[in-house]
Order: sequence, then C-alpha cells, then structure tokens
Amino acid sequence: MGGYCRATYRLYDEKADFEKKAQSIAVGLTVGSWTDLPQARKAEMEKHLGRVVSVTEVPAADSPTGERYADIVIDYPDINFSRDIPALLVTVFGKLSMDGRIKLLDIGFSDDFLSAFPGPKFGIEGVRRLLGVHDRPLLMSIFKSVIGHDLANLREQFLLQALGGVDLVKDDEILFENPLTPLEKRVETCMAAAEEAKRATGQELLYAVNLTGPTFKLAENAKRAIRAGANALLFNVLAYGFDALAELARDPEINVPIAAHPAISGAIYPSRHYGIAAPLLLGKLMRLAGADLVLFPSPYGSVVMPKEDTKAVKNALTTGELPLRSSFPVPSAGIHPGLVPLLHRDFGPDVVVNAGGGIHGHPLGTSAGGRAFRQAIDAVMAGVPLVEAAKRHDELRAAVEAWGIRE
Repeated sequence: MGGYCRATYRLYDEKADFEKKAQSIAVGLTVGSWTDLPQARKAEMEKHLGRVVSVTEVPAADSPTGERYADIVIDYPDINFSRDIPALLVTVFGKLSMDGRIKLLDIGFSDDFLSAFPGPKFGIEGVRRLLGVHDRPLLMSIFKSVIGHDLANLREQFLLQALGGVDLVKDDEILFENPLTPLEKRVETCMAAAEEAKRATGQELLYAVNLTGPTFKLAENAKRAIRAGANALLFNVLAYGFDALAELARDPEINVPIAAHPAISGAIYPSRHYGIAAPLLLGKLMRLAGADLVLFPSPYGSVVMPKEDTKAVKNALTTGELPLRSSFPVPSAGIHPGLVPLLHRDFGPDVVVNAGGGIHGHPLGTSAGGRAFRQAIDAVMAGVPLVEAAKRHDELRAAVEAWGIRE
C-alpha cells in the first residue's frame, strides 16, 4: 500500500447513498473538488486525490443493532500530509468527525509513514530485561492517594507496595508538580525506598513517575526526572497529544520506559456512532507513537471495556501488523487477585497486572496485597487453581475471602 495511508470508517445513516458519500469524503478530505476541475487540472491533481477502496453496506435487517450502516475504506496519498500523527488524524478524520454518525475504526500506515516512527524504545522484551523477569505476568501497583500528602507519606506508601513484591509502581495520573511532592524530590524519595525494598526482596523495580507540565517543557522535565534517578515515566498521552509522546520516545536522552495512561480516552472511543475505535486509539496509535506500556480498562473491573475491544487493543499492541517492538498491555481498574486467572486466559503471560484497591485494600495490609497477587500469578503459571493455592498462603486466602475468584 506504498504511498497511501488507509482509513476505515463505519457510517450510520438510514437513507444515505453510501457510495456517493464515500466519494464525497475521498474528494472532500483531499483535493476538495473534482467534477468541476478542467481536465488538465485533474491530471495535475490526481496524485493528491483520495481513493475509495470499498463500501460494504449492512442493511438494518442484518445489523446487530437494527441500524443501517456501511464500512467505508479510503486511501489517502502520503503526499498530502507530513509524517506526524496529528497531520494524519486531521487529514482522515478532522472535519469528518463532525459530519454525522461516523466512527474511525482503523488506519493502515504506509511504509513511508511508518519509517518516521521508531516505536517503543523498550517494549515488552526491554521492560522484562530491565526487571530481570521473563516467565510470568508483571505486577504493577498504584499509590492509594497522593493529593495533599507529603514526601514522608509518599515514601511510606511506596515502601509498603515495594515490599509486597510488585515489579512496577506508578504515580497517580492526577499527581502534578506541587510544593509537597516536587518532581525531583519525589523521584529521589521513592527510588531510595525502592533500594530499601530491593535489599529485602531481591527484586528490581520500576517507578513510573508522572510526567507533567507545559507541553514545551515536557522533555526538559523528563530529563530532570531521569537525572534524579527515575527509571520509568507515566504520561497522559491524550491530554498532550500523540505527537508529544512520539517526541519523548524519539529523544535519545529519555532512555527509560514510558507508560501511557488512557485519561480522556472515554470521551473518544466508547460510542458506537462517534469517535475513534479503542484498538486504534489505545492500541495501534499508542504503539506507533512509542509507548512501552499502555493502560486501558479491563473487561472485568470497576471501569469496564467490552472484552472484544480489550482483546483487540492487546492485539494492536503486540501483533506483527506493525514492524515495531510490542507494547505491554496493562488492563486496569478494579483488579483483585481472584481475577488473575481471567487476565492470564484472555491476555496471556505478556501482560501487566495493574492493581490499586486490590493491593491497598487487602485485609492484611498493602504489602500483603502485593504478596497475594504474586501468589495468584505463581499459582496460575503453575496450573494450580487459586482455591487450592489459597489453602497454602494466608495472603491469597484473605484476598479470596474478600473478593472471590473468577476463573
């Protein structure tokens, strides 16, 4: 498909001529007008013209929702846009996103467009290498609360999580620069706690510190954090834009994994009729822009994404469709140890088990919460039912009694 990027849309309309609509999109988002152009001008503009690849109509009687729609595929010439994600998104879905009930389902990238993106610096294998863990799902924990807490409180929370055997600890996405826990002091404090925990557990640990601030100071702030000892970053990608992530990922001095948070994505992907499909928004585009780990709602917890969508996000992050390193899928929200069998079944071993309340809300305390997850992960990898493993581990038993098991 060299020379063109391919967009796939789903358009809902009870009466529209879908073939005519597709042609109007292909022309309107490229050369703007076609039939009125003189023949000589058409020859000159041909290389800029969008091309309708296919229109597949589904009548209301055959639609699962009883609504008439069509899937429309259009190729857009690379010559029309620069090699950056904002330019591509504005081309294929800028004003079109406001034109009726239409959703952007997918984008196929040309080789030339892909060549501008190195993708994740670390990806799944690189993150595993940093942690020295190659044979099981990873475990991530989240601070219970951060607003209004000072460095001493943050250190205590961090240490308790780390002593529980987690592989990664991430900041809350709403923790911004503030006088109580300024960036460099926060990094120094938490990394010192990580070293203390390592002496007790023998484990390496990544701390994903929240990267914030004005857009044009993001790279500077990331390097400040790294100089202070940060070994991972958390980034609210959709608030800043995919291009901000791509610039961070390209920077050779920002040599730590970047975890992408899905904040604001709920305003974009959930509607059947509008927005951008989750596998593209949280999967393919995050990987293209360089996220090493990508958080998204799980199909089981407190903030739920449909299972077919979560699996499609995971596939977009990990399959060979893109010639880039795979990104770690991190299904999140409402995760407890009794869900580990489902996470492994649906996402495989290359997944990050991400827990907040399932660790901090453990009846025996935060560190016990981490150990309960590790016991659940070890049991699942050994093929042992959790109900049997719980008989041998107090922490897992307490978690099972509190939240149950779903296998």
